[in-house]
Amino acid sequence: MLLAGDFGKAPATRCCSENGDQRKNIKEKSDINIAAVVGNQPVCESTDNGDLPSYVAVFIEQEVGNDLKSLKKLDKLIEQMTESKMQLEEQVLTVSSEIPKRIQSALKSAEESKQFLNHFLEQESHLFSSINSHLLTAQPWIEDLGAMINQIGEIERHLAYLKWISQIEELSDNIQQYLMTNNVPEAASTLASMAELDIKLQESSCTHLLGFMRATVKFWHKILKDKLTSDFEEILAQLHWPFIAPPQSQTVGISRPASAPEIYSNLETLFCQLLKLQTSDELLTETKQLPEKYSLPASPTVILPIQIMLTPLQKRFRYHFRGNRQTNVISKPEWYLAQVLMWIGNHTQFLDEKIQPILDKVGSSVNARLEFSRGLMMLVLEKLAADIPCLLYDDSLFCHLVDEVLLFERELHSVHGYPSTFANCMHILSEETCFQRWLTVERKFALQKMDSMLSSEAAWISQYKDITDVDEMKVPDCAETFMTLLLVITDRYKNLPTASRKLQFLELQKDLVDDFRIRLTQVMKEETRASLGFRYCAILNAVNYISTVLADWADNVFFLQLQQAALEVFAENNTLSKLQLGQLASMESSVFDDMINLLERLKHDMLTRQVDHVFREVKDAAKLYKKERWLSLPSQSEQAVMSLSSSACPLLLTLRDRLLQLEQQLCFSLFKIFWQMLVEKLDIYIYQEIILANHFNEGGAAQLHFDMTRNLFPLFSHYCKRPENYFKHVKEACIVLNLNTGCALLLRDVLQSTSGQPPATAALNEVGIYKLAQQDVEILLNLRTNWPNTGK
Repeated sequence: MLLAGDFGKAPATRCCSENGDQRKNIKEKSDINIAAVVGNQPVCESTDNGDLPSYVAVFIEQEVGNDLKSLKKLDKLIEQMTESKMQLEEQVLTVSSEIPKRIQSALKSAEESKQFLNHFLEQESHLFSSINSHLLTAQPWIEDLGAMINQIGEIERHLAYLKWISQIEELSDNIQQYLMTNNVPEAASTLASMAELDIKLQESSCTHLLGFMRATVKFWHKILKDKLTSDFEEILAQLHWPFIAPPQSQTVGISRPASAPEIYSNLETLFCQLLKLQTSDELLTETKQLPEKYSLPASPTVILPIQIMLTPLQKRFRYHFRGNRQTNVISKPEWYLAQVLMWIGNHTQFLDEKIQPILDKVGSSVNARLEFSRGLMMLVLEKLAADIPCLLYDDSLFCHLVDEVLLFERELHSVHGYPSTFANCMHILSEETCFQRWLTVERKFALQKMDSMLSSEAAWISQYKDITDVDEMKVPDCAETFMTLLLVITDRYKNLPTASRKLQFLELQKDLVDDFRIRLTQVMKEETRASLGFRYCAILNAVNYISTVLADWADNVFFLQLQQAALEVFAENNTLSKLQLGQLASMESSVFDDMINLLERLKHDMLTRQVDHVFREVKDAAKLYKKERWLSLPSQSEQAVMSLSSSACPLLLTLRDRLLQLEQQLCFSLFKIFWQMLVEKLDIYIYQEIILANHFNEGGAAQLHFDMTRNLFPLFSHYCKRPENYFKHVKEACIVLNLNTGCALLLRDVLQSTSGQPPATAALNEVGIYKLAQQDVEILLNLRTNWPNTGK
């Protein structure tokens, strides 16, 4: 390869006059351009090692090789290389001429920056020395000014302290002067202003000032409260407050003495003055709170005038229902609960007509009747909190207490409009120990009720069996009683204050449903041998009823809210998969889905067992019909009137009797599923075991068609308009077997000439065949024996 060697040396010779860096740049760019000429062939990798001759040799070897005819490419390659060499030289010359200019410009800029930096450093040094000198000179002044500022601040604090004391004393003097002139309204207003100052001072660290302020407020508050309370109680006494008797027998509300307008005017005046003491009363009075374990909602203190109105009733309540009084019987919670409801009812009219207008007039948002009820409710809650620990482990007493409390809550909310957001008895029952006991008692009594309802003689008899319109679902007594039990449990816990407690009760209900399902399954297994019997059908109706009711409940707003709460709980605890959470969130599933699925499975199994039982009987009754001599039956023209095959009578009679029996014992929806499942099996059986197992002459085909269309199909006409549509295989087989000879021949030719093509499907549809496949129709055509003799 002499040519390759000489060609490789030329660039090296021309580059020797340049310095090292320039030579390196020229070599690299030459390598790049050569690689570009070659077309980025893999041989360009050799240039990385500096072996230029070898690279050129390989390049020539690839371009020319052993083919001498390729030598004519050398001129073109030399021209390309020469052009590349000239371009590289121009680039080197351009770079070598521009670089010195750029370097010189950069050096000039650096020199200028250095000069600026030195200038700034000189200025910085001068300023630093000036500042230090000024600070040394000003230091004595700073110390003197600091001491004076501290003194001024101290004096200002003392002055503010004295101003506060002066303001408190001024307000106190004003209250004293107002009381000396018997101007109680202004005194009450001034005390309210003093109480507001007390609130503003709460963040102060001046403990003595706070103590002085609180002592002053307390002093005047006691004086004003005692005076106003005494006058207010006197006015209430004139109105015969409290109203112990029912509203109909109240004397004041009916008989209006001449001084009534003056009494009500004084009532309004004193009520408004007591309202002005509300702020100071809240500051000074510590509200008695039940322990935190009851989780009562935060609520403001009952307004002062209502507190005074409640005082005589509170005394009566404590007198009768505390201590050793005969009325304080732990087994009779209904006594004090009924008493509180009666007091609320007795005073509702007066509070709405006389007190509420006063509150509205002063712009208060308080509802007098609800405020009065809230005060009485605290008595009930205290009593419950004290009594429950004493009867927690006596099931009968505890259950009786819960029943009475729930009745009380229902009347309180429905009749007297007490909001569920206020503190109520359900908060006491929701306390952990009490609530768990409640759940245990509910479960115990529910299981006892289930035992009794299933062991009852009337357990499987419908209460409405003689009332057709009501007894559509043919629900046995035990199932209806059980669902009523679940409904009652729902009513009992639906007003619980927290969703977590409601969800625990929901789990109890689901456990009870599962337990009842297991009991039904056990009874069903005992009745398996009599799957068409009355009790078996009653169990099936019960399962269907429970499943239907649970599906209806799943769409109830209350259970939808519980579903949302459950979704949040499951999401926090990661107890469900993302798919299940998505189904709950999108309402595709419900809280009862697990129970409904189990019940539906049981229902399907029971129905399947019944269908299989009837189907076995039908098959036994059809043995003679299967052996009918379809090949030798007379044609329709030879018979005066077509009649049912005698061998089909047992089949149809069995079918009719079982349909009538189950129609009477099963509800409509179950019976519909039953006969459709039976028809599906019957259709396949007749098609496969009778039709495909025989050959038919013209008379046999006509007889089969008559038996099916005029006798079998009409058995189901009472349950649907077109029963033949449920016997698709049999109906279409009869069509094929009864085609006249010409149509049958034509159809056979079409089917033989086309295999699964549209013309075949169209031909089948034209004669009424939609269900059967083409192969099935060909088999049926071959079962016909009445083909003409064509001599083939």
